[in-house]
Amino acid sequence: MSKTITFVTGNANKLLEVQRMLASSGCQFNITSKDLDLPELQGLPNDVAENKCKHAAALVKGPVLVEDTSLCFNALNGLPGVYVKWFLDLTHREGLAKMLAGYEDKSAYAQCIFALSAGPNHPVHLFIGQTAGKVVDPRFPPNEKPFGWDPIFEPDEGHGRTFAEMSKDEKNAISHRGRALAKVLAFFPTWTEIDEPDDKKQKTV
Repeated sequence: MSKTITFVTGNANKLLEVQRMLASSGCQFNITSKDLDLPELQGLPNDVAENKCKHAAALVKGPVLVEDTSLCFNALNGLPGVYVKWFLDLTHREGLAKMLAGYEDKSAYAQCIFALSAGPNHPVHLFIGQTAGKVVDPRFPPNEKPFGWDPIFEPDEGHGRTFAEMSKDEKNAISHRGRALAKVLAFFPTWTEIDEPDDKKQKTV
């Protein structure tokens, strides 16, 4: 198998976060990036991530890594979930936070799923990372351009700070993306199914 894995993303901030976390990991693979026009799928997070990975593998015709992120409000039974990008585009950060205005429960969790495949017709492996926290009114350092919904998510391990108020290294140490990527990196040395056909169920870590 090629030693190069294509990380499929058009989000520069996501790419920078992943590159930063990979820089000191001793990763044995060369990770490149490519922005592909993948279909916007609906369904449960695991299913969305798996099917996005299959579409990407078919287009790249080689090893791919796809990421899908959710922000899940417990009071809304997991919404907006995988649709948070569209909620953010339409309501902005303030609107997202106000969705919980009528609820006492402001708790939420951020979830990242990395989906990895060696190519078309190969198994898809899923790696899930979660960070628990709560939704707050937007907070971020002045004169900075925050990333996505980071200003409204205050992780339980953030010592009273939102993701946007933390340094990049502090955020990566506890973030949903950092935890999911750590599982990907731990899996690489034991990736023994690269030549097997895709006749197995997805494997979730």
